[in-house]
Amino acid sequence: MAQKSIGAGLQIGRIRGIPIYLHASWIFIFALITYDLKAQFALQKPEWTSAELWALGTVTSLLFFGSVLFHELSHSVVAQHYKIRVVSITLFLFGGLARIGRDPAKAIQEFNIAVAGPLASFFLCGVFYLLGMLFPHREMFVAVANLLGSANLMLGGFNLLPGFPLDGGRIFRAIVWGITKDHTRATKMAGTAGKMVAYVLIGGGVAYAIAISKWEAAVWPVLLGWFLLNAAQESVAQLAIRESLAGLRASDVMSSDVPSLGPEFSLEDYGTEVLRTGRRNHLVIAHDRLVGMMNVHMLNSVPRHEWAHTSVQAAMIPRKDILWTTPDEPLLRLLERLLAADINQMPVVTGTHDDESSVQIVGMITRDSILRVMQTRSEVGPITQER
Repeated sequence: MAQKSIGAGLQIGRIRGIPIYLHASWIFIFALITYDLKAQFALQKPEWTSAELWALGTVTSLLFFGSVLFHELSHSVVAQHYKIRVVSITLFLFGGLARIGRDPAKAIQEFNIAVAGPLASFFLCGVFYLLGMLFPHREMFVAVANLLGSANLMLGGFNLLPGFPLDGGRIFRAIVWGITKDHTRATKMAGTAGKMVAYVLIGGGVAYAIAISKWEAAVWPVLLGWFLLNAAQESVAQLAIRESLAGLRASDVMSSDVPSLGPEFSLEDYGTEVLRTGRRNHLVIAHDRLVGMMNVHMLNSVPRHEWAHTSVQAAMIPRKDILWTTPDEPLLRLLERLLAADINQMPVVTGTHDDESSVQIVGMITRDSILRVMQTRSEVGPITQER
């Protein structure tokens, strides 16, 4: 699945510049799958020792999650081909998620990014089955290869279900988008399809558990359905954000009153100033020149007992590390940049950044200011002008 958001975890590496994370939930699912695989191998070959069974279960589980990573990397490689930044890949409870910086600009890009994952899984399915046929006399090798072939077949097939945000749902959205030329309509239809698939999984899991009188049989279908339902609802919420910010630019939301202070201020004095005014962001100016930016987050990163002896200059974000925006940047893209960088504010500037003397700070924009606009627009609704 290619998605725009999920919590990170423990970074285990980096491939093609993409950080790879293990979510905390992965430990649980890895242990569960390893135990289940060990039990499956024991049923197939009861003569194998316990050590052999556990070793096979562990290796197979690792290779399965390697297959999931390969699936997500295939999405990521195609996304990078279209100059879409891949923020991270996370392995978690329900498999894997590639977090991308923005939606594709065209339907064909969406289609190609989405279809790459299932194709990669089907490719691995063929590879594992072929390896099993090439070495038929190595029982343990064949057992692992066949199981991984089946697992990748199911992984690719499940992701082709036409429910957003599964790959099949994204393929469905791309097709509708390509036909109607309406991204909003396509997203709503894909989100609705995602909810339907989720309800089928939940209802089908419960019905099957009742039929066989084993409630534990409903656990995975219900969990998967619940995950898909929440993800589909999130996609609709993201669409609402897109619609509420449509047509707005940074200049529409920025605050032109940008407070400043000198780098010699102590953090204790800065904390007093923040409490007095309620302003959370300040530019740091020295000799009429911008040298950095200070905010409450940077203040709190320094232990409180050091505030009296630490200057703002020692704790501020230096000028070279400040991310900028311009008055004409679309607000939606700006919000995506704020979220991707995990920061709360950006200065709004005019001029050429390469020429420091021409840069003029004309305002400040924050996540809070964008969220207030979104909330107000959702409360007021669209305004129609009558003539």
